[in-house]
Amino acid sequence: MKFFVTGVCGQLGQDVMNNLAARGYEGVGSDIQPEYSGAADGTAVTTMPYVSLDITNREAVLSKIQEIKPDVVIHCAAWTAVDAAEDEENQPKVRAINVDGTQNIADACKALDCKMIYISTDYVFNGQGEKPWEPDCKDYAPLCVYGQTKLDGELAVANTLEKYFIVRIAWVFGVNGKNFIKTMLNVGKTHDRVTVVSDQIGTPTYTFDLARLLVDMAESEKYGYYHATNEGGFISWYEFTKEIYKQAGYTTEVAPVTTAEYGISKAARPFNSRLDKSKLVEMEFEPLPTWQDALSRYLKEIDF
Repeated sequence: MKFFVTGVCGQLGQDVMNNLAARGYEGVGSDIQPEYSGAADGTAVTTMPYVSLDITNREAVLSKIQEIKPDVVIHCAAWTAVDAAEDEENQPKVRAINVDGTQNIADACKALDCKMIYISTDYVFNGQGEKPWEPDCKDYAPLCVYGQTKLDGELAVANTLEKYFIVRIAWVFGVNGKNFIKTMLNVGKTHDRVTVVSDQIGTPTYTFDLARLLVDMAESEKYGYYHATNEGGFISWYEFTKEIYKQAGYTTEVAPVTTAEYGISKAARPFNSRLDKSKLVEMEFEPLPTWQDALSRYLKEIDF
């Protein structure tokens, strides 16, 4: 199979390309950057070709994907700055990337009759209650602009294609780029005590592990909606931070606070980010390892 991957300058995209290379697949990576220089830690993908592509440029997308003729497109590119998406001046760009860009990719896949994997988020739900969200649940009620545009991207894919995988993830971390773990490690170096919200519940997703699952999915024809985070149980950001510091050997005190006590951010965050992943096993996909194990492996990959 031949793959085309968008957003390879991000956390997930780079890991997808590395997984494809390790498994001997032919792949082409893309992003909006003129050239691909790899991650800051030097883990650049050198075995795969790269093309610069603005997914909001419809003609360019249709032309480039038609030229490459992939069997599978893994669409990792997205606007993911959740708070910045709330700014009125950014909203047209957020929609152009997350909705129109996704529609362009879906239309290109339809023209080639190829598979598409779209990466979505727990933010498509309203984040209320305590019951884990099931992948085929249609009770959508995004709380913020980011969530709404990712939902609209989902609908663009589902309404255009038959050969699609919509994979919702949460609390993402990877070697390439910024994430919660890196932020908390940096804060822990300079503070004896940190406060972290304890009433937002979910499970982290390590992009290295997710990349393997996405390629596994691409090898199948088990299309539909899926949820994919690491195993290991549901936790709060407070509990996650405690485990980060424990594994990193930090003595920084972690104090729990409510979202209300912490202060209101521009974008509303879901309290309930629990995602039901049982469909993965039902469809005979290998679940991701525990988040505790993923964290341990991740800390060995980064400098802190």
